[in-house]
Amino acid sequence: MSQDVPFAAGEKESLHTSLDRHRDVVVWKLEGLDDEQVRRPMVPSGTSLLGLVKHLASIEFGWFCETFGRPSEWIAWDPDDCDGDARVEPHETTADILASYARARAAADSVIDELDLDQVATPPPGLGSGEVTLRWLLIHVLEDTARHAGHMDILRELIDGRIGDHPREENAPT
Repeated sequence: MSQDVPFAAGEKESLHTSLDRHRDVVVWKLEGLDDEQVRRPMVPSGTSLLGLVKHLASIEFGWFCETFGRPSEWIAWDPDDCDGDARVEPHETTADILASYARARAAADSVIDELDLDQVATPPPGLGSGEVTLRWLLIHVLEDTARHAGHMDILRELIDGRIGDHPREENAPT
């Protein structure tokens, strides 16, 4: 489960492996929880574990796929509904959102694998203005994923006491 970033890998492999490591944490944070637990808003902002997964799927589709003109399931940012891409609707199932995240990861991986780090593109409206490189996108999405994996770590600890970034005996629920 836990991937280590190789000590002597190239830049692209190191960034991609680090992103994958945090993506795996995001999925692991839902493991063993029931539907009510993953949907439960845990803080006043309404943040839930499943909502963060939905948001991260949209982020990967938006930044990697929309920016480089690839097929996407991006939820466009709406200034009148800033939390729309992180809100789990009643008709959305945990399996559906996890499947969307898996599709987002695979689609983003195709972009990462096929393009050079210096490839330049213009993000769609709502994601930024000006040109960005694949390198910048990898760093940006890695930062966002790591940030939300940290949020998920706290939410998961509040639910059942499980902590950490990958399965091991010492972080089992108390």
